[in-house]
Order: sequence, then structure tokens, then C-alpha cells
Amino acid sequence: MTKLAGSRVLVAGAGVTGRSAAEALLAAGAEVVVTDSSQERLMALETLLEGVELVPGLTEPPAGTSLVVTSPGWQPSSPLLAAAASAGIEVIGEVELAWRMAAELADPPVWLAVTGTNGKTTTVGMLESILHAAGADAVACGNVGLPVVDALLAGRRVLAVELSSFQLHWAPSVRPQAGALLNLAEDHLDWHGGMQAYAQAKAQVLTGDVAIGWLDDDLVVDLLEDAPARDRVGFTLDEPEPGQLGVRDGWLVDRAFADDEPLIEVSKIRPAGPPGIADALAATALARAYGVPSEAVREGLEAFEPAAHRAVLVTVDATDIQYINDSKATNPHAAVASLRAFDNVVWIAGGLLKGASVDEMVRAESHRLRGAVLIGADRAVIAEALARHAPDVPVRVLDVADEDEPMVAVVRAAQEFAQPGDTVLLAPAAASMDMFTDYAHRGQSFTEAVKRLTGGR
Repeated sequence: MTKLAGSRVLVAGAGVTGRSAAEALLAAGAEVVVTDSSQERLMALETLLEGVELVPGLTEPPAGTSLVVTSPGWQPSSPLLAAAASAGIEVIGEVELAWRMAAELADPPVWLAVTGTNGKTTTVGMLESILHAAGADAVACGNVGLPVVDALLAGRRVLAVELSSFQLHWAPSVRPQAGALLNLAEDHLDWHGGMQAYAQAKAQVLTGDVAIGWLDDDLVVDLLEDAPARDRVGFTLDEPEPGQLGVRDGWLVDRAFADDEPLIEVSKIRPAGPPGIADALAATALARAYGVPSEAVREGLEAFEPAAHRAVLVTVDATDIQYINDSKATNPHAAVASLRAFDNVVWIAGGLLKGASVDEMVRAESHRLRGAVLIGADRAVIAEALARHAPDVPVRVLDVADEDEPMVAVVRAAQEFAQPGDTVLLAPAAASMDMFTDYAHRGQSFTEAVKRLTGGR
């Protein structure tokens, strides 16, 4: 590990992660330079970080740089990071920095890590709730919002860490006490360059003491079987075998960390449905790997409240049409899980697909569709898939990116397709940044449009 005290470290990115990394490096005695393409983001750090050199738009590390700490979204091919690699300067992420700083402590915190294409934030929230029920000094951190270095410097004893594929790519040394891989499907292929590299990044979470994986996903099973972890634990929506967690007679059952112990009734898990149950099983496995008793598992899952924009019921109108906001379904895999919760759906989809294919999703789920309303940069890709695999499904393709209230037009179009008892479902299968700030902005816009057009019921 590069000795931080007295070394010159470049932080790439002046967002939340970059600021936290810079603060941690300053506390460790490093000489810190921060760069970003946005002058505005850099200037926002002037009053927050004393003693940091702020340099906009660097394309190569300053002379004397011994380490680069990058924000997770920066690709290895970006000019600055490529120049650092060519110069033999190590490039790591904020998660890796936290791991290395923790290794220097006499009593480092326990890391319980979660990754997967979908369900990460729900799982890490469930895990945090279970840990709190057990009385642990725990916090959810990482991709969920709180940088890991902040949790580390705050002295928290158990870190429930949500890790994206970007973060894992830049964290080659991280070996959590227990790590869970929830699922694996095409996502961020434009960043990683292909499915194999994306899967390899996700598999990093399985390199600690206990590797946990979803047995109902063949790709996860393959990675779990190859994991170098001391112990491998699977979870399934079916009845579990010895060494697994699963579901039997309406209960979550532990046959991995107990002989055969019922933990909680499935009906008490939120969000309801298979994705929520799978997330609860993963959170339970992580908590049990840490030694949490069954009572705390039950109390924590019962207390957990799902975050916004994840299969949230907005309203049911006077004609018995329900409106569901699942804006967090930002890839086809997540959209499939959302669609499968309903029988007759008017589907609102589109945005940035990031290289993911939608053909299999449309082929498998078209029988549920009453109609589809498509928006965003890749709306034509989804429209073409529907034309190939579901030609009888009526489709509206809308160019509303420049409208002041784009979701009003979208919801109106959906209402034209919907019949009493149907579900109008925002499950975009794509990222949001072509039209919205983020998925939360998209979900809030949908919610506001629905309430406006249904009279606020």
C-alpha cells in the first residue's frame, strides 16, 4: 500500500465520493490535489476542504503523484486514468481507500457487502435494519449514499456496504467478512466493455470469508461455485436444502446457519413479491454470517421500510386502475421483476439502455401488456422489440424530452390504453439521465403527473 502521510495523491472527481476521499486523505497526512471537469463542482469544495489544491480538467497526473483515487463512474479509458496507468501510478477507488485505511487500524470494522444488478439498496437497507435490531453499531454505506470512508472515520463497527460494479472494479483488495451476489443481468456493458468484465467485477464480492449467492440465477451459481471463499451459502425462493436459506410453507427458513429454523412469515416482508423475498433472504444470510440471532432477523425485517421509487403504489383511481412507480427499475432485469408482479399492465418504459438487450424481456413478458408508452433516447429500440415479439400490443412512442411536464403527456397516453383493474406501471428498463436528473426525479415526475390527472386520490 502507498504510504499516505506525506505522499501526493490525486482525487479524480469532485462529487460526494471525491470530497469524502479528499477529507480522508487529508486526515491521513497526504498532500491532496482534486480535479474535475466541472469548475462549479471544484469551487464548491473551496470552503469545505482547506489545504487541497483544486485543478480543473486534468488529463494527466501532476508531477510527483504517487496514487490516484477515482470516483467510481470514471472509466479506465478516460484520458487521466489511462495516463496514470501508463505512468505506472496506481489507480484505486474510494472503497479501496477505505479498505486499506481500515487495515491499518488495530480493531477494524466488519464489512458485510452486497452487490448485484438489482436489489442492492433494498438488501443493504434490510441488513442495516436487522443489525440495528441486534444492537450492532452498524450503518449502510457505499453506493447507497454514505461513502465508506465516512463510515470508517465515524468509527462505526459494522459496515453494511452496497457496492456497484464500478466500485468493485476499483477495489481489488476488498475481502468482506461476508459478501452477497443477488443476481446478474446485462447492465453497464458500455462501461465495462462486455458481460464477462461486468460479471468479473461483481464476483469480487465473493472473495471474503463467506460467499452468498442466489441459487435461482444460473450466472450467480457459476460464480459462487468458483468463489475462493472459505464458506459458500446459497439462497433460493424454493425450499432450501442443507447449507441454504429459502422458503417453505410461507416462511423464510435457515438451513445454513441453523439446523432448520423458520425466521419470519413471507407475508410480513416489504416490498412484497419475489424480488423483496429474495432481498430479505440475502440480507438474512449476511446477518446470520455475522452471528445475528433469529429474533433480530424477524424484528429487523418487520421494521424495514422500502425506499422511494421501488414498486410504490401511487394511487388507485376511480375506475380501479392502479399506478405503480418503479422508476428504480433502471435495466431490463429489474423491469422483468416488476412486470411479473402484475397481470394486465400498461407499461411506461424507455431511457438509456446502456447497451442492454430488451428482446428477451419483451418476448417473455408481452402477454401481460395491455399497451406500452415509450419515451427517452432508446425508445425506438424497445418499440422495435415490441414490433418483433408482440405485434398485437398497442404502442405509443412519445418525444416529450423538451416538454415542461413530460410525464403528464406520458400518463395521459397510458390512461388511453388502461382498462378498469389494470396497472399503469413505470418500470423503464433504462437509466434516466437523458431526460431527468436521476431515477428519483423521474419517479417524482411520474407521481406528480398521476396525482394531477387522477385528482390527487
